[in-house]
Amino acid sequence: MKVRRRDTLLSLPEPSDAAPLYQRVKDAIIGRILRGGWPGGQRLPSENDLVRELGISRMTVHRALRELTAEGWLQRRQGAGTYVAEPKPQSAVMEIRSVRQEIEDRGHRHEADVRVLRRQAARALEAGMLGLETGDPVFHSLIVHREDGVALQLENRFVNPAIAPDYLKQDFTRTTPYDYLVEVAPRFEAEHIILAAMPGEAERKLLEMNKGEPCLLLRRRTWVTECGVTWVELYHPGDRYRLSSRFYGRRGGTG
Repeated sequence: MKVRRRDTLLSLPEPSDAAPLYQRVKDAIIGRILRGGWPGGQRLPSENDLVRELGISRMTVHRALRELTAEGWLQRRQGAGTYVAEPKPQSAVMEIRSVRQEIEDRGHRHEADVRVLRRQAARALEAGMLGLETGDPVFHSLIVHREDGVALQLENRFVNPAIAPDYLKQDFTRTTPYDYLVEVAPRFEAEHIILAAMPGEAERKLLEMNKGEPCLLLRRRTWVTECGVTWVELYHPGDRYRLSSRFYGRRGGTG
């Protein structure tokens, strides 16, 4: 099933792990964006075009576009259509620390509720972020981190098995994925983006948030000598978490 619009082409990936149809539409759009086929500002085919050419329901297409917009991949402009989101101005976060260390440094108790820890096939998003092919194996963990019993962070992480082959053997109620990965890949590079977002229904329930409550979403990719290590999305309830850093300037610097 394919969609053609001028020089654009969108193909749905083959179903895997019983992925719902709207997720396959999302994967196809994200894959096209990550491959550079749809740059920032590119207008997507209309909902009607996607419905007609893919032979799927309008509700399915609408849900996929709505969720990608909430996740920051797309922008919907009233009366003008849907566009790939333009890169936003961003500044560096000075330090990366594990959530366990953050909580314990405040003198509080950290608890981890491991919801998923498994091997699965990489979708377009994970493959693109880790430098793999769609369908290659990846390790997936989904963990709710709590501070004194209150949900503080939802960690949705994908790991390259070639870098951390023993990832699935770890007890992440005693350590964190971040602490373990620093041990196996101590010299890494990282890039991250922080944005405000509306969590999906599953994320909202895991974080025990009210409907309509926004969250702080941090997306981070790390790699070693051009080999992807991990891709993670960290969700934080907006009223329970804040980011801070300390900066030391020097004479002649730009600030």
